[in-house]
Amino acid sequence: MSYYINGGMKMELSALAKILGGKKVLQRSIQSQMDLVKLSNKGVTKDALLHLAKYLSFSMNQMAQLLPVTERTIQRYTSKKHFNRVVSEQILQIAEVAAKGSEVFEGRDKFLTWMNHPNKALDKKTPMSLLNSKFGVDMVLDELGRIEHGVFS
Repeated sequence: MSYYINGGMKMELSALAKILGGKKVLQRSIQSQMDLVKLSNKGVTKDALLHLAKYLSFSMNQMAQLLPVTERTIQRYTSKKHFNRVVSEQILQIAEVAAKGSEVFEGRDKFLTWMNHPNKALDKKTPMSLLNSKFGVDMVLDELGRIEHGVFS
């Protein structure tokens, strides 16, 4: 088993890969943090983004609000076209939150409910609304870590 470590939190990389469509879509297995670096540098495909959007029950408009790219640009991409490194990193960070959140809440549905409700510890913002920046992603992952360890804030 491989784990990705971020801020002391462990998460199976296989869960992250599955959310993005697995080896078939990613064209590689994800077994280490270096694999994530390589994937980010190569670029995540539109297919992988579509899998993530489906997992989160998001429209492309909602995904575009979290990414440094417009909805129109996403629409123009073919399914196999790769996003640049910056967009790919943001997609991977959002997938990381989805994988960790689903693990902490023991399922996608409870995780999505939590993601869409204002959170006192996050300045009464929904966790989902913070996924448009690395800092917001880190805050959401920190909050998931607190929940995982029984420290509610």
